Amino acid sequence: MSVGIVMLVHTAFGRAEQSARHWAAAGCPVVIHVDKAVPRVRYDAFVAALADVPDLKFSKRYRCEWGTWGIVAASQAASELMLNSFADVQHVYLASGSCLPLRPVEELIEYLADRPNVDFIESATTSEVPWTVGGLDMERFTLRFPFSWRRNRYLFDRYVALQRRLKVKRKVPNDLEPHMGSQWWCLSRRTLSSILKDPDRMVYERYFKRVWIPDESYFQTLSRQYAVKIESRSLTLSKFDFQGKPHIFYDDHLQLLRRSDCFVARKIWPHADRLYEAFLTDAAGAMKKTEPNPGKIDRIFSKAVERRIRGRAGLYMQSRFPNEDWENGVTAAPYSMFQGFTELFEDFETWLARATGARVHGHLFAPDRVEFAEGQSAINGALSDSPTLRDYNPEAFLTNLIWNTRGERQCFQFGPDDNQRINWRVAKDPNAQISVITGAWAIPLFKSNFNFADIRSIAAQLQKNESDHMDVLRSTYAKARIRIWTMAEFIEAPMEPLQGILDEIGRTKLRRLSEAPRMVDLSGFGQFLQNLKNQGMHPYMMGDFPVEHGFETPQEKPRKPYLVR
Repeated sequence: MSVGIVMLVHTAFGRAEQSARHWAAAGCPVVIHVDKAVPRVRYDAFVAALADVPDLKFSKRYRCEWGTWGIVAASQAASELMLNSFADVQHVYLASGSCLPLRPVEELIEYLADRPNVDFIESATTSEVPWTVGGLDMERFTLRFPFSWRRNRYLFDRYVALQRRLKVKRKVPNDLEPHMGSQWWCLSRRTLSSILKDPDRMVYERYFKRVWIPDESYFQTLSRQYAVKIESRSLTLSKFDFQGKPHIFYDDHLQLLRRSDCFVARKIWPHADRLYEAFLTDAAGAMKKTEPNPGKIDRIFSKAVERRIRGRAGLYMQSRFPNEDWENGVTAAPYSMFQGFTELFEDFETWLARATGARVHGHLFAPDRVEFAEGQSAINGALSDSPTLRDYNPEAFLTNLIWNTRGERQCFQFGPDDNQRINWRVAKDPNAQISVITGAWAIPLFKSNFNFADIRSIAAQLQKNESDHMDVLRSTYAKARIRIWTMAEFIEAPMEPLQGILDEIGRTKLRRLSEAPRMVDLSGFGQFLQNLKNQGMHPYMMGDFPVEHGFETPQEKPRKPYLVR
């Protein structure tokens, strides 16, 4: 009893020759199919290079394009030649030119000899497989696909849409139940002969020629008709990414491949010299005789796929820039944004830095410059204080700042006069802590010496900007930790909200807040707001302020001393 190897080759002929010689040296007959797209000169040279190998034949050539019938036709032709030429072959193993035997071929022969009537082919119904990509599950069996998905994608998509609109539904012949799975199978002689000699073969071929990716369903479906026992798994280790593209194994995957205990792996990089040397020439380094178990490395591949798809939180790069809301975390670490605090308190930034130990910046998105902490002109990651560079992509500026300063809490000021493009980015970021005192933007205008007509115009624009920002923060899509106070509400009892802000940041020095920043003098601010109203501008963001002159900032009354006897 022996195992016959059917190889589908279309490139890397040097490696395919090396693998074919390795199979043949172990006593396995080999039949090779070379893609008809390969030039005749290259094909003749490949045939000549293997002319000295006994029990090696070349089958009729078909054009093998991904997702089309040619791959099935090539497998059929090579398998028929194998069964007709080598009577002692009891199992036929389908491989490619980029497949690499991971264990001594003798082990594969012994393994299959102990299971003479077992077919190793992944075969599951469409409802049971998770790997279909492109939105075509059962439809690949009920619609027609005469156009190439790769060469004529436009016609492919339009024809699918037309059939859906016309509610086309093909009938599966002879009530077959379509199955799917990996194209890399190992079938017993009995099952494979039954498939190839089936009296209804032409009926099945006419049907499957218009199925999408028939090499993943033709043998997988028909083997269910004749197999005595199916092991629904492939003896070939092949891993695919989230787009359905095969993973390529390189030299640094050597130990990973050893851990799989599989007989064969694909797809091997043609220049992986270390892998070919280790597995094709190092018999002493072969793996132990054990059941193939690719699941042992599934966890590693799952993590790799997840890292490729989602990346690291807050890290963006050209090679993995996610679609909006697909990112694995908007930013890399928690941070705080304060709006209205520097306007209401004279020394807020200094006080906050002292109370929390965080790095406290000014208005990072101010129109004239980036106000880094301590007046720095550049910060970690070579981020410049240039507003031109920042405004080219303000969202990326923020994520870069948080990424490059991981491990240190970042706090910055924001206001309605700053660049508003980051509003949604911050609002949807679970790492963001946003504290807003609405209407505080009016304090600098109150302190300014501008013409009142100009103040009215500026105030109207700032209020509109802040109102739009509050709509964003109150949106159902906002995921940040958000606290909003009107200015009038905040100054009535500032200690409690300040304490809550520090507690959320993670202040560890003192249990209760004993020192508060100094509030600006608001005497006459109520009258200022009334003057704006009198001029036709309604300032509503700051809440209800008394109009009386001489408005004073509330101060806590000193407690009277008393004696305890």
